[in-house]
Amino acid sequence: MEERNRRIWMQYALLLLTGCFISQLYASSDVKFYESFDKAFDGRWIVSEKEDYNGVWKHAKSEGYDDHGLLVSEKARKYAIVKELDDVVDLKDGTVVLQYEVRFQEGLECGGAYLKYLRPQEAGWIPKEFNNESPYTIMFGPDRCGSTNKVHFILKHKNPKSWEYIEHHLKFPPSVPSDKLTHVYTAVLKPDNEVLILIDGEEKKKVNFLSNDDFEPSLIPAKTIPDPDDKKPEDWDERAKIPDPDAKKPDDWDEDAPMEIEDEDAEKPAGWLDDEPEEIDDPEGTKPEDWVDEEDGEWEAPKIDNPKCEEAPGCGEWKRSMKSNPAYKGKWHAPLIDNPNYKGVWKPRDIPNPNYFELDRPNFEPIAAIGIEIWTMQDSILFDNIMIASDEKVAETYRTTTWKPKFDVEKEKQKAEEAAISGGLNGFQKMVFDLLFKVADIPFLGEHKSKVLDFLEKAEKQPNLIVGAVISIIIIIFTVVLMLIFGGKKQQPATTTEVAKKSDGAEASSSNSQGDTEKKEEQNEDATAPRRRVRREN
Repeated sequence: MEERNRRIWMQYALLLLTGCFISQLYASSDVKFYESFDKAFDGRWIVSEKEDYNGVWKHAKSEGYDDHGLLVSEKARKYAIVKELDDVVDLKDGTVVLQYEVRFQEGLECGGAYLKYLRPQEAGWIPKEFNNESPYTIMFGPDRCGSTNKVHFILKHKNPKSWEYIEHHLKFPPSVPSDKLTHVYTAVLKPDNEVLILIDGEEKKKVNFLSNDDFEPSLIPAKTIPDPDDKKPEDWDERAKIPDPDAKKPDDWDEDAPMEIEDEDAEKPAGWLDDEPEEIDDPEGTKPEDWVDEEDGEWEAPKIDNPKCEEAPGCGEWKRSMKSNPAYKGKWHAPLIDNPNYKGVWKPRDIPNPNYFELDRPNFEPIAAIGIEIWTMQDSILFDNIMIASDEKVAETYRTTTWKPKFDVEKEKQKAEEAAISGGLNGFQKMVFDLLFKVADIPFLGEHKSKVLDFLEKAEKQPNLIVGAVISIIIIIFTVVLMLIFGGKKQQPATTTEVAKKSDGAEASSSNSQGDTEKKEEQNEDATAPRRRVRREN
């Protein structure tokens, strides 16, 4: 009893300290925005009234910890909610830190949990109609579905020449933690154009806005582009090899000779029953009493295998087996020779890019609101402690004081549950799995990351699979390396929101697929009906 009371008082003390810390955060000029969701969000956050966004947001407590957040409460829904900032945040002024927590309490198989940092409403949007088209400056956060497993960082930047807004995606972003714990995501934008991506305070990515290697497409466009008006000359020959015009088909080349011919040496086996059919009418078959010839047609007895054929080498008409034709040569083609008129593969000439520009610092649009606009197949996604700050130390102190105690409690509970299921990992096994999880986070694994992480999660619960896990990871990494060396360029996987846009088309095609399925079933029924077969000696 005393121990229980002591724990209760410790929790109250921790909450009191957290409250004091939050008060200090609000008082600090380094904190531009902070939302703890300690109170209900009604009246402060605006839920989109757009028809497609019918997911229900709730103010709910985190499982196993006395802390509230903004909850995604239903599966397979679109969600949109937005909070206008009291003061616009200018990203051009010094360091800017974007940070928030999210917990996938039921795991995450297919869904997004990213934030959108929105431009002022003068850009053409209103809170009650917030949707995926609302103009944002930065999109940041986790997204996982199918081959997609990444922590997005996207900058929407205006080209000063074309005035077009272009999405610049972070290359090789870190993967999403695959457990059910609360994780804190941090993006640090520095005055020297450096960007840091942290997960749980650990640096996962360091890039530069102006580097050609860090964003796709790069912020600074190419100086030259292919001339769109350039045309390939009519006499341009791109064929490296051509048929030899002087070659002639040999006189003895027979293009009509078949690939296979009958084997003249084949002989009919002794005892072959030429006059016996393979199937006969079932002598026990009887015409149904309700059969009406005028309506149902002439009744025929069902067929059964001819019992006489079971003892004989075969029944019915005998035919010789086929063999390869030694005279077969196929269609004749002239041999290829080097093309004397070959000019190489044509490509348009390069011209100066009219949209090329140079800059020392991105032309950031200011942040006037924070929105969550997602499509997810999972429920129980909990957002919490959303912050915009101008000091990395403030964000670090917050993680230590507010996030870390919660994470530690969840981690201990998870360990206890896993130990109850698997009997626990010994020290060596734990060390191996920790190493494998780090290896699985290597950026070049790309779309294979999610499969590797899923496999490791299952293997961790069955320690006897540790050898198989090590071997499997080595094989996957070796395969990916070979693909990188010899393979081609991969396409960027779509976000879950983009997947949602395609879902209507998939539903429309499902009716066609159903019709195809029915046709295949009819064909399968026909295939199972008795039929006469011609046997050949092999």
